[in-house]
Amino acid sequence: MASNNQDNEGSKKGSSNRGFASMDPQRQREIASEGGRAAHEKGTAHEFTSEEAREAGRKGGQARSQSNRSNSNRSGNSGSSSSER
Repeated sequence: MASNNQDNEGSKKGSSNRGFASMDPQRQREIASEGGRAAHEKGTAHEFTSEEAREAGRKGGQARSQSNRSNSNRSGNSGSSSSER
């Protein structure tokens, strides 16, 4: 029996057809959507207030800006000089 397992593993070449990550992206969206609907029906889903959404957007914008700055510094193009700030 052990040799059958080894033969099957060798033919897959390190990939697996199990789990969420190996699924078709459309199927992943369907499953995630079902979970979201179930959470709303149960009353356990989080619903953002406009203030929470504003804060999340601000944080995302800051993180994106910092990421862009560090990436441009690595490539040698700073994009702006310190006198422009």
